[in-house]
Amino acid sequence: MNQPLHHPAVPYGRDFNVTDRVVIVTGGGQGIGREYARQFAAGGAHAIIAEANLDRARAVEAEITAAGGSALAVHTDVGDPSSVDAMVTEVTRVHGRVDVLVNNAGIFTSLKMKPFEDIPFDEWERVLRVNITGCYLTARAVTPSMRAQNWGRIINITSGSVPLGVRNYLHYVTSKSALIGMTNSMARELGADGITVNAVQPGGTFTEIPRETITDEGKARLIASQCIPREEVPMDLVGLVMFLSSPAASFITGQTIAVDGGLTHW
Repeated sequence: MNQPLHHPAVPYGRDFNVTDRVVIVTGGGQGIGREYARQFAAGGAHAIIAEANLDRARAVEAEITAAGGSALAVHTDVGDPSSVDAMVTEVTRVHGRVDVLVNNAGIFTSLKMKPFEDIPFDEWERVLRVNITGCYLTARAVTPSMRAQNWGRIINITSGSVPLGVRNYLHYVTSKSALIGMTNSMARELGADGITVNAVQPGGTFTEIPRETITDEGKARLIASQCIPREEVPMDLVGLVMFLSSPAASFITGQTIAVDGGLTHW
């Protein structure tokens, strides 16, 4: 009989602890990413805010450290391989390793809705470069550290727009759809190394970031379509992301899990 790959010293099924984990959150300077960083730090993890806007990243870092948590702001353009590699080098210099990657950075709120044939080619390329290539680059950069310790968590943030087939955001929906495929394939490649790869699928989550394309009427229709008829907020996503980052989720990989109040049913 084949022996198990791992012989945990503690019962993984009861270990929800993220204390001392080194957690990179891309796009952690605002919105849902900010909440991930704040809550990981509150749980005792070292939160890395990998963010293109360094001022925002430093503001979140200051917020976390003022509350007694551990945080590090690092300027990161996820679409630039050299920037991603430099970020991971800095994290390993400070903390010695990477335990968790939350691939949260993406272009969405700044996009204007338009028919797919009207999307400028440079906009199409920019969205795919950040939303899907950026996730590939960051996952590639953290994998050596995770392999070295035979433990790691990669969590890709996709979107409920994929199963819904939302109109007039073809580049965004395409990128988030590709991210699900990347999750499935990457899980196959990394499972034997003790690294799990999963995707979290948020619904229409409302943050401090303004969204001109959402009207009060549209928001009401969205909420009415959910099984749980209330507004989704960033904290609704935190529990699943932290669970998938913990030892308790060691046998879950290659999954896409919706957190949307029942808006979509796979």
